[in-house]
Amino acid sequence: MPPTVTTIPLKSLEQVALSQVVYTPDAFNFIQRGLAYTADQIHGPFDGQNRNRHVTGRQLCLGLREYAWRQWGTLAPVVLRGWGVRSTLDFGRIVFALIEAGVFTREPHDNLEDFRNVYDINDAFSHAA
Repeated sequence: MPPTVTTIPLKSLEQVALSQVVYTPDAFNFIQRGLAYTADQIHGPFDGQNRNRHVTGRQLCLGLREYAWRQWGTLAPVVLRGWGVRSTLDFGRIVFALIEAGVFTREPHDNLEDFRNVYDINDAFSHAA
């Protein structure tokens, strides 16, 4: 799931977010920014070349944890819950909604189950990432 899009998405990030009733648009924006952050942490800063910057569901969840910690510290679970995110599987549901809309891409082996139970959101921010 590269942080940049090489094809024209079927829907914009905002359109996808607004079509969902469970998660707020802020949750979708967080996932997009967190994916870029995670890909940079794993692959180095994006240099403008179209190279594979794929991250796994587990890697993304761990990257989102670190990104959220840097943004909000111990308040991260409160912020995420306010957006409808209660588990790492919710991260996956948002990612797959964005994949379906053509905003993100995926590898053939990527699966929603990759996001299940990576960590407990309520406990994951009780100390530094």
